[in-house]
Amino acid sequence: MYVDEKHSELTSKSQGRKYYFCSTNCKIQFERPEREMRNLRIALAVSWPLTVIVSLLTYAVHLGYGNYVMLALASVVQFYAGQRFYEGTLDAIRNKSANMDTLIAIGTSAAWAYSAVVTLFPSIFPAGGIYFDTSTIIISLILTGTYMQRLAESRASDAIASLIALQPKIAHMMNGDEVVDVPIEQIKVGDRLLVKPGEKITTDSIVTDGDSSVDESMITGESMPVTKRAGDAVIGGTINATSPLKIKATKIGEDTALAQIIKIVQDAASSKVPIQKLADRISSYFVPLVVLVGILSALLWHFVGGVSPNVAMLIFVSVLIIACPCALGIATPAALLVSSGRAAKDGILVKSGESLQKASMVNTVVLDKTGTLTKGRPEVTDIVALPGHNEKEILGFAATAETNSEHVIGKAIIGKASSMSIKTGFPMQFSYRPGSGVTALDGQGRRIVVGNRDLFGRDQTDAIENRLRALELEGKTTLMVGVDGKIIGLVSIADVLKEDSQKAIDAFTDNGYDLWLVTGDNEGVANAIAKQLGIKNVIPQAKPKDKMEKIGELQRGGRIVAMVGDGINDAPALTKADVGIAIGAGTDVAIQAGGIVLIRNRIYDAFVALTLGKKTMTKIRQNLFWAFAYNTILIPIAAGALIPFFTISVYSFLPLLAAFAMAFSSVTVVSNSLLLSRFRA
Repeated sequence: MYVDEKHSELTSKSQGRKYYFCSTNCKIQFERPEREMRNLRIALAVSWPLTVIVSLLTYAVHLGYGNYVMLALASVVQFYAGQRFYEGTLDAIRNKSANMDTLIAIGTSAAWAYSAVVTLFPSIFPAGGIYFDTSTIIISLILTGTYMQRLAESRASDAIASLIALQPKIAHMMNGDEVVDVPIEQIKVGDRLLVKPGEKITTDSIVTDGDSSVDESMITGESMPVTKRAGDAVIGGTINATSPLKIKATKIGEDTALAQIIKIVQDAASSKVPIQKLADRISSYFVPLVVLVGILSALLWHFVGGVSPNVAMLIFVSVLIIACPCALGIATPAALLVSSGRAAKDGILVKSGESLQKASMVNTVVLDKTGTLTKGRPEVTDIVALPGHNEKEILGFAATAETNSEHVIGKAIIGKASSMSIKTGFPMQFSYRPGSGVTALDGQGRRIVVGNRDLFGRDQTDAIENRLRALELEGKTTLMVGVDGKIIGLVSIADVLKEDSQKAIDAFTDNGYDLWLVTGDNEGVANAIAKQLGIKNVIPQAKPKDKMEKIGELQRGGRIVAMVGDGINDAPALTKADVGIAIGAGTDVAIQAGGIVLIRNRIYDAFVALTLGKKTMTKIRQNLFWAFAYNTILIPIAAGALIPFFTISVYSFLPLLAAFAMAFSSVTVVSNSLLLSRFRA
């Protein structure tokens, strides 16, 4: 239900955020869900047996003092099992609002009070008629529906619970040569810890000693274990697979990567989207309106329609119970809870419900290149051997010359040679000319040159110019490899595409998104990548301000824009876009600026996130439609629309049917939301 934060006295703080509640029961459900479930089970254990007895006394077994027995039993159900509804009503009064408890409390109290007066003072209502069965069955049915709703919500919370379960409970603290087991809460930044094989990494740390494989799949989605050595960072909650590791804590508690992930998922699940705020505000006016409709319907049918006071009372009760807007209140939160949990399992962190709603409307996607579509590090892509030579020979000479190089291109060549098991020598002499290349003398006295045209004579490069240009037009940095004054081959280096980039672009294109590649790279590289992926709109040499201005231009043209990026230079654009999607392996600045974070560093997950946004909003609209349609159709029926056709006999069962329908509507909304857990893009 809608809560006016200015008047609500029921609040709770969790992880630095303040939450407002419409009733004490909602607050307990948030803070201690297990206590709420226990209270519900006790209430049901009391209400249903007594309700069955009251129903038997009403319809099957007739005792001389049956009315008094029913009064006693119904009173227990009304004021013990139904106590939560009175508490909720008092909370609503204190908050200067109205909630679903208000309708239930007024409606069932009316049925109970009327029946109590008929039992104790029969002369006041000569028409007689008692409805203890109505009040008890309504309370029992609504409690049952609430219990089923809580069970469904607990299923939806499994994703958050599984994330919390990843957090270790015990740490092996190292004090000199002594190892002491302490609770994780006692760990401080800088503490030295031991992690044994098969155990979870205690907290975000740096490896100080050891060499082991670490399973990071639960955080990054990467299926293969990652080798960790001294100096490498490790993430709390990931699993040390093979050997002992000594680590030094760098982040603890709420600052760890896992804690931040949990917080983001919880915030998204509890946040509001614009469409929910509208529904909540409608609900805040809806309750007093329903009470008014119930009173007017009862009075009109009694004074104008001529029905008896007991039927008028049943009309009032039916309107209040059948109009209870609990389905309206949970329509959006239920869908957000399930979808944010589903996204977290897929390595997608949605920071707010508003991000999901905006994601559902996106029609234009602006993409950065480096680190987003590409891996962000250069790799050898082509080795061209001239006649009389082979690829391994060329790469071997190039790697020997680059052995002393700290340049990223040199490291790419050395890495490629290592992956191909090519043995390289150690240069006797080495010189580096910035912007041109390197020259080296190998162990056998051969002069090796690796570089661009500046290091070679025109007569040497003319013969291979066509091959050079062809590779460069593909956006690749191409170096010539020469030995003793003769060019023997070419080596091309480029920032290569991620494995899923083409799949992502195809998915965006096939689903009608307008794609833009906006990158700081030069025109040749930008056009080559765009051509390779099939992106038609390209803006090269774009500075951070240029990216932001382009997004603004698209927005002014009526486009809803998502920006996908990973670097510091993408942060302004991520903030400017309607939806900022940050690559998880990027900078902290970019991640903070994004409304959606892709932990797995996969660009295809950006498409998954936008698709999930559409699915989530579809579910929310379905839920709201069901909730509004339910009230729109059934309130007139409860108010007496069927009396001209079926006489007043419809009220022998309508209040009970209203209670069942109200409970069923809530369960239906939650169940419909749970279908999101089966989402696959």
